[in-house]
Formats: sequence, structure tokens, C-alpha cells
Amino acid sequence: MSNTILNNFTSTVRKAVDEYHMIEEGDKIAVGISGGKDSMLLLASLHHLSTFYPYHFEVEAVTIDLGFDGMDFTPVKEYCDKLGIRYVLEKTDIREIVFDIRKEDNPCALCAKMRRGALNNIINTHGFTKLALGHHFDDAVETFMLSLVFEGRLTCFRPVTYMDRSGVTQIRPLIYAGEQRVANVAKALELPIVENPCPMDKSSKRYEIKNMLREMSKDYPDLKTKVFGALQRYPMPGWEPDRNRREYE
Repeated sequence: MSNTILNNFTSTVRKAVDEYHMIEEGDKIAVGISGGKDSMLLLASLHHLSTFYPYHFEVEAVTIDLGFDGMDFTPVKEYCDKLGIRYVLEKTDIREIVFDIRKEDNPCALCAKMRRGALNNIINTHGFTKLALGHHFDDAVETFMLSLVFEGRLTCFRPVTYMDRSGVTQIRPLIYAGEQRVANVAKALELPIVENPCPMDKSSKRYEIKNMLREMSKDYPDLKTKVFGALQRYPMPGWEPDRNRREYE
């Protein structure tokens, strides 16, 4: 049963990988692991995809430990060992700097910047060509609405982004998977989950947008689907998919 579930979900991941040409022959992909359901399912599905995809690629897992008390990544390490995946855990003092020393009014921005810096250091050290992030369908819609509502801009992260400073390409293979489906599949596969104790988890602007979309969707059930479709049809830069069957060399 679990194999069928993973196969079905991986087909959704492959659709995104193919339509946005996310993976090439010989790629060494770092999967950014927060310990949450999104990144853990991304790891499971990319590892499964690597066993049959026409292009050969490697997957490794990378975690930036922010320094919150009570976050134990041992189950993640054990899961990686079970799959034969290398696991890199980088301990940092990001929590202390953001919350205790700097006492930021907008801690999420500084935290994200410091996480990116730590990730780039690992990527450069270990020779990765791609960084896979666990942003899914709902994240894309929420990010677009965040920019519209709070900044007055029409923008969103891209499915594929080349980072000039690190020379690494970011990919987001979960963009066709909704948050609820991700949660259901992660639970069905009994993936190890590390709970996030960050105090901003339920008080951020993103959380406000998530609640707004939830309420609006009661009257307009296809709202998020239409917003996501607009990203692709407009198209936002980098969001136009290649609907043709991908040709493999």
C-alpha cells in the first residue's frame, strides 16, 4: 500500500520536474530538510524518483539546525540511513542571534537570510549542483498573495531559480502538490516529523494570508487553483511550464 501511495505522489513530483526541466544528468541534489512534512516527503519522493528517472542524479539531505530547544533530528538521520542517503546536519546559533541578541521586530526575514547563508556554505563545501526546497502549491499561492496584499507587487518565487552567488540552482518539485495532500501522504508513509517550536510559526504575515485564503475559499472553492493558474498563464517570470513531453538525451 505504501509503495502505491509513494508511486502516485512521485508521479506528481515528476510532472513538475519534467515541465520545468528541474533535473539534468549527473545532478547532485541537496534536499533542504527542516524536519517538517513538506521537506521529508520531498526527500522520500526525490529518492524514489532517482531509482527510475531517465537522468541519473544523486540525493543528499541537509538540515540547518537553528538552535531551538527540543528539536531532535535523530529520527531524520535514521530515516536517511534506512534509504542510504547521506545526511548533513549543520548546527547554528541563528535562534540566539535573531531572538535574544538582535531581538528583531521582523525575525522571519533575518532568520531566512541567515539560513540561506548557512545552506550556501554547505552547498559550496559539498559540491551540490541543485538545492531542492519543499515549497508546495499552497506556498506559491500564499507567496503571491503576500506580495500583492502587503507589498502591492505581483511576484512569487520561481519553480527553478539560478543563484548567482552560490552558482547553484534552486528547484521546487512539490509545486503541483497541495498542502493537505502532502500532509496526508506524509502521514500514510509514517515519515518522521520534527515539530517546529518557532514562536513566529502562528503569528507571521504568511499565517495571516493562509487564514484569509481559507476563509475566502469557503465561498470560492477554486480560488487557490485560479491564482495558481494565473501564475502560469500570465505568466509570472519563470512560471510558464513546458507542457510538451520532455525529450531525454
